[in-house]
Amino acid sequence: MDARIWNIIIESFGKLIIPGITVTIPLTLISFAIGMLIAIAAALVQVTNVPVVKQIVQFYVWVFRGTPLLVQLFVIFFGLPSIGITLPAFPAAVIAFSLNVGAYASETLRGAILAVPQGQFEAGYTVNMPYLTIMRRIVLPQAFRSAFPALFNTFIGLVKDTSLAANITVVEMFMSAQRIVAVYYEPLVLYVEVGLIYLLFSTVLTWLQHWCERRLNASF
Repeated sequence: MDARIWNIIIESFGKLIIPGITVTIPLTLISFAIGMLIAIAAALVQVTNVPVVKQIVQFYVWVFRGTPLLVQLFVIFFGLPSIGITLPAFPAAVIAFSLNVGAYASETLRGAILAVPQGQFEAGYTVNMPYLTIMRRIVLPQAFRSAFPALFNTFIGLVKDTSLAANITVVEMFMSAQRIVAVYYEPLVLYVEVGLIYLLFSTVLTWLQHWCERRLNASF
């Protein structure tokens, strides 16, 4: 590898890591946080069999699990303006990612809640706990513990999926790589470099996941 290539790698690293920290990570955190709120609400609606609302939630989960995330991004950013709803690129990406995460995570949580032994509910009822209190203090903590690995995998996957936001003009890490490629004409080197940065992010998060799992196991 000649000196020119090394210079490109060194010069481009800062131009890639900065949007990674200032755009990719915030986009991931915001979308995942909102997605988890959606997931909790959707899972609770389904396990409590709320009439009509349950069917609406099931339809939402069916649609967002059954269509590509890229299509969802395009519908929200490019499609909605045709009916008078125009969103900036970053909020459009947050909405698409949040709804996508919410659909997948709600099924993970629903399964985890249903896996909690029925005796846990009965124990709460014997001390006159309301249903929502039982869910909040007894069932959900156990469900979250069992669902934690799958939910964290969804989070790590979202870090990589944010690269799709480049298709709707969000200047995140991958779009920054595309712009640098247009300047230096070294696609192999630069795309491998941005891939390694994504790998670095994912590796750090994987270590964090393992640490959190050990803490959770030690606390039970």
